[in-house]
Amino acid sequence: MLRGLLAAAFIVTSLAAPSRAAESHRLALQISDDDPVKMRAVLDVAANVSRHYSGQGEDVEIVVVAFNGGLDMLLEDRSPVKERLVNFLKSMPNVSFVACGNTLETLTAKEGKRPPLIEGISVTQVGVAMLMELAEKSWTIVRP
Repeated sequence: MLRGLLAAAFIVTSLAAPSRAAESHRLALQISDDDPVKMRAVLDVAANVSRHYSGQGEDVEIVVVAFNGGLDMLLEDRSPVKERLVNFLKSMPNVSFVACGNTLETLTAKEGKRPPLIEGISVTQVGVAMLMELAEKSWTIVRP
């Protein structure tokens, strides 16, 4: 009986595998530190993963979520990786960047004006909540 259950489980798993392989891969990268080395690492990971899957003929969707000190990565007036990030936005449509609205509000209160985002950056109200929701939808979350 156990052998029969294991065989049935294997068949069900085998049948489900091809449809899963057809789905695109989904990666969310967290940046929460005001550290240019970590910001470059996030961009390196995004580029490497994108190249890996496109080289295999597979789709991958990558989102970079920035909050706390990591938000500086996405700010027009202070991003230490601005030039490279702008190139990503132009040449890698499968990679998107999202700023935490709460962190933006905190910076606005602290600095007296809202810091400008690099063009093409989206905003979510709570960056960590977005990561949680993506994880709940089976996205892989990585903090390089």
